[in-house]
Amino acid sequence: MRLRSRDSGSSVLIVGSVALDSVKTPLCQVEDALGGAAVYSSVAASFFAPVMVVGVVGEDFPEAHLEFLESRSIDTAGIQVQPGKSFRWGGSYEYDLNQAHTLFTELNVFQDFRPAIPKAYRSAEFVFLANIDPDLQIEVLDQVENPKLVACDTMNFWIENKRDSLIEVLKRVDVAFLNDAEARQLVGTGSLVKAASEIRGLGPETVVIKKGEHGAMMFCDNVCFAAPSYPLEDVVDPTGAGDSFAGGFIGYLARTRDTREPNIRKAVVYGSTMASHNVQGFSLEVFRKLTHEDIAERYNEFKQMVFFEPV
Repeated sequence: MRLRSRDSGSSVLIVGSVALDSVKTPLCQVEDALGGAAVYSSVAASFFAPVMVVGVVGEDFPEAHLEFLESRSIDTAGIQVQPGKSFRWGGSYEYDLNQAHTLFTELNVFQDFRPAIPKAYRSAEFVFLANIDPDLQIEVLDQVENPKLVACDTMNFWIENKRDSLIEVLKRVDVAFLNDAEARQLVGTGSLVKAASEIRGLGPETVVIKKGEHGAMMFCDNVCFAAPSYPLEDVVDPTGAGDSFAGGFIGYLARTRDTREPNIRKAVVYGSTMASHNVQGFSLEVFRKLTHEDIAERYNEFKQMVFFEPV
């Protein structure tokens, strides 16, 4: 598929964290870089469809960061500016870049965040609930008006500490993103195939299990689809890879307005494509210069990687 203007298709509503990240890897380090689940997913989705983002920042949040988001056709009217400091996260990676080591988490204004969805956003057909407290995800679901597709992300902390609320969220979404450890933790099984089946039984029609450098698996109906990760010689910073995956996934579905299973397969590959670009630089530096031609070229390379003749 050739990517064209984002004028066609539907807009995407994304709710989640907007942060300033300090990240150290064996290659380099950055401080107070633009980050947060809502940011990575919004920028990835913006290559496919217009995005409306809801989050909160402090008075110290650089105006240049908001200007960058707006340059990507991301509507930032839903980002609240509150007195105080912005959410900050610090992490480090060793040579095993699959594992982030949290150095500090300063919630600041994010601690009291209550997502107020602007009236103009509530009719969005595609909604992504990024990794936030499931109680807040429920608040968002109570405010949106009959979306065509809702996807959610979560993490081990919410599975352990807000399980009942998370189960309520899963009852009300169409797609659930989890990594392999989270899927096993949620339903208490070692088999990812069984875990996906049991999670689907909780509500979501489609379950996408992210496996880091080992790709992703998508389960819906009686279908299991597996996509590899893109083979990269150099991974600079894996921060935000999962959010970029989710953004590419839902952005593509919004652009095509096709939520049938064959198109969801394509969305998984586009998600992997966006994640593979993201990890090749710190923060959003790759996305700042990424083109639609770059995305299409790598998508086609994914296709060649998994092609084989039928028996």
